[in-house]
Amino acid sequence: MPCHPARARELLAKDRAVVARQAPFTMRLKDRTLADAEVDGVRLRIDPGSKGTGLALTDEKKEPAAHGPTVTARRGLVSIELQHRGDQIHHSMRQRAGYRHRRRSAHCRYRAPRSANRTHPDGWLPPSLRHRVDTTLSTARRLCRYAPVTEIHIESVTFDTHAMSAGRPLTGTEYQQGPLAGTEARAYLLELWGRACTYCGITGVPLNIDHIHPRSRGGSDRIANLALACIGCNQAKGSRPIEKFLANDPVRLAQILRQAKTPLRDSAAMNSTRWQLTAALSTLGVPVLTWSGGRTKRNRTAMGLAKTHTVDALCVGLLDHESGDVIVRVPQQVCLVKATGRGSYARTTPDRYGFPRLQRPRAKQHHGFITGDLVRATMPSGRWKGTWTGRVSVRSRGQHSLTTSAGRFNVLHRNLRLLQRAEGYSYASKRETPKIS
Repeated sequence: MPCHPARARELLAKDRAVVARQAPFTMRLKDRTLADAEVDGVRLRIDPGSKGTGLALTDEKKEPAAHGPTVTARRGLVSIELQHRGDQIHHSMRQRAGYRHRRRSAHCRYRAPRSANRTHPDGWLPPSLRHRVDTTLSTARRLCRYAPVTEIHIESVTFDTHAMSAGRPLTGTEYQQGPLAGTEARAYLLELWGRACTYCGITGVPLNIDHIHPRSRGGSDRIANLALACIGCNQAKGSRPIEKFLANDPVRLAQILRQAKTPLRDSAAMNSTRWQLTAALSTLGVPVLTWSGGRTKRNRTAMGLAKTHTVDALCVGLLDHESGDVIVRVPQQVCLVKATGRGSYARTTPDRYGFPRLQRPRAKQHHGFITGDLVRATMPSGRWKGTWTGRVSVRSRGQHSLTTSAGRFNVLHRNLRLLQRAEGYSYASKRETPKIS
């Protein structure tokens, strides 16, 4: 059961508990078994997101109100912000595809492309989306193991990408066919950008269709990402980001970004993973309840709380604030859990063209340590004399690199003591901003 840090120090000082994990800090009682324990269950509340997910452990108690009936007081115990690395995975896979395409087109190293109409098993998701489901499920499973979770409440939100693409509500035939039905892309772009080059404003010259956000950098073929460019601007821009290409013309840059519509990548990711995430959480053996995003927003607004992933997670679920239900405690410290991965399977480091440049060692463990391990270093002398705790980056010669809050320095493997094995996550903390400023 989550407890106050002062209570934790007291239990450890009296030798009634032992530390089970360093990050996040978890301890286990020694003088009590599970059969003898009598603790109230807690609820796990999840606010999923595209780049980050908020998780909160809460308990609820019925308290008598001044006017008679009892009200529910919800208390936040632990807040966790899980940071995904789906964008990093997406970038790596596009980079790998670019390497293969370049080698194939240059006839340097042929690898036949796979069939475009290959089938996938039921429930298949791209690696960048599967990662969001797996990391959220892994974090929820650990919380269910550390605390007596009796219910899981998750916000199941969906986005109308069709209406978001149009920028206004759609009805009837227009919603079925789309606002651009019967219109050619080039004719639409000529009217949208005034039959002039988007980047220099020249008219009366041949115009090419250009991607505002280059495809080589993850841009889509969505018409909101298309613009008109003269031959000179099209060749000069190439695959450069528009922010760098128009760095000397901030007024035109702001106008283009304002006219180009917001990308729908994050919305599509949420729509693709919401049912997969609910089904995955159902395998934990705990009842899973889904709630709408509108209810979460009403609860947060009624309590006067700021919008963050962790605060939204705290507000997920039924809370009848009109009858007096309140949130009485918001955790001041948020545990930041960042997905870092477990390294690469590649045995070589490629150059910019995708050819092997350096050969990586086959073994990941050197002198008993793996990159990402949480260790404690005892430095006998020198500038860094003392005891330090941090994450280690290993080297085959035994002179490892230790990253701490005070800096980064080299330390011999003999002066290190393992505290916790690397598990693909890094941990930090930050202050919560619960109230609206």
